[in-house]
Amino acid sequence: MAKDLKQIIQEEYVKCAKDPVHFMRKYCKIQHPTRGKITFDLYPFQEKTLLQFKDHDYNIILKSRQLGISTLTAGYTIWGMIFNADFNALVIAIKQDTAKNLVTKIRVMHDNLPSWLKGQIVEDNKLSLRLKNGSQVKAVSSSPDAGRSEALSLLVIDEAAFIDGIDEIWTSAQQTLATGGRCIALSTPNGIGNWFHKTWMKAESSENKFSTIRLHWSLHPERDQVWRDEQDVILGQEQAAQECDCDFISSGNSVIPGELLEWYKNNQCQEPVEKRGHDNSLWIWEYPDYAKNYIVVADVARGDGGDYSTFHIIDIETVTQVAEYKSQIGVKEFGNMLVNVATEYNEALLVVENANIGWAAIQPAIDRGYKNLYYTYKHEGVVDPEVQLRKGYDIKDKSQMVPGFTTSARTRPLLVSKLDIYFREKACVVRSTRLVDELFVFVWKGSRPEAQHGYNDDLVMAFSIAMYVRDTALKLRNEGLELNKRALGLMGMGNPVYTNSSTDPNDSWNMDTGKGIKEDLTWLL
Repeated sequence: MAKDLKQIIQEEYVKCAKDPVHFMRKYCKIQHPTRGKITFDLYPFQEKTLLQFKDHDYNIILKSRQLGISTLTAGYTIWGMIFNADFNALVIAIKQDTAKNLVTKIRVMHDNLPSWLKGQIVEDNKLSLRLKNGSQVKAVSSSPDAGRSEALSLLVIDEAAFIDGIDEIWTSAQQTLATGGRCIALSTPNGIGNWFHKTWMKAESSENKFSTIRLHWSLHPERDQVWRDEQDVILGQEQAAQECDCDFISSGNSVIPGELLEWYKNNQCQEPVEKRGHDNSLWIWEYPDYAKNYIVVADVARGDGGDYSTFHIIDIETVTQVAEYKSQIGVKEFGNMLVNVATEYNEALLVVENANIGWAAIQPAIDRGYKNLYYTYKHEGVVDPEVQLRKGYDIKDKSQMVPGFTTSARTRPLLVSKLDIYFREKACVVRSTRLVDELFVFVWKGSRPEAQHGYNDDLVMAFSIAMYVRDTALKLRNEGLELNKRALGLMGMGNPVYTNSSTDPNDSWNMDTGKGIKEDLTWLL
């Protein structure tokens, strides 16, 4: 006996409820940019991805651009809403408009379903859609509280690698998923060290709940190498690598290229020979060599609990990192520690960043009479060796100087530029994985280099200052030695080292070099 229409619909309904691939391939329509509304005819890689959504509660997707995965996620979401009562879905994206676009795709799919598949809509606006069976989807922009809601059936995090503060979002969201909810985190890569990258790496080594899905551009049956080459022209090579190749290292906007940081990590970084302190925060790779000169450079925590006090000890001659500290510590205790380690390392030049609470860390060095404390000429706003040579590197009149190193809007770009030069030329020896890990998330935000939201750059800034001051200190010392050589040479030839013959009363400390150029010797005072 032939089946009646009601029976056919019932069987088809059950089939759709059991198989999201069948549901989408046969009944879901999408908005094509040139062909209008068309049935979503899934490619093999899309079908495989959809089945993985169904089989695994937590999925993380590393994808190329324009593979239809957001649309696929929209289809999976409406499938869950129709065939499950009280299915609660939340979409989080960088911007509210991005999250809203996914809800729009869900709405288009639902509106074009046959009447016997549709759910009855009881609430419909740009940011949410709710059905009579209690199922709903909401779109929100990223914020620390974005994941705080009633229990979620599905959490979708779109372009997860680009969301600032996603660590806090995920921490709060996990509580809402604890009752059996699912999560889809999808993104193109955005460098190394952020939440998306770390979550992916842990998933690959089975250290978390996520199942990995890698979707390379070549999976799309309509794309070939010609298409890929065109993306280099359209997007630029760096942007194309990020959006097409699923390569963490070549992606992102880090100040130091990821490939270079990987080289440092694989070729220079090593375990310290000793870890000191109650929390093992002081890492030592080389003990003091009394034939060497060192520089100790410190960045002091602001005191709000969100960052760390750090310092590096650098061999000035070889630019080798010999020790490093990173911890949360009282500022006075930190200041005394700096004096102690600087003294241990041959009375090293002690450079302390003096912004904010940094002054309190400098005070112990002043109180204890530490003789090799770094001073900045206060009227210059930048550590300039030419100025230092002209005005005097360690003049007696400290009223003209300020203790420590002054980081400002003027000096910060110079510091980062010096850091960049040292790393790209491989002119420094970096032992610390902590420093390299910070550099992975030290990125350009517009024209300003800083750590990604939720991460720190305390070690990075201290190392940047170290590289800048190292060059300054060496220039000062080398210039001083050269000046002494010239002075001694002139004395040996019976020539005057300095003269009072000038009518300029301030010229008494100018040395005639014999080339018509006079050198200011006031810095010797």
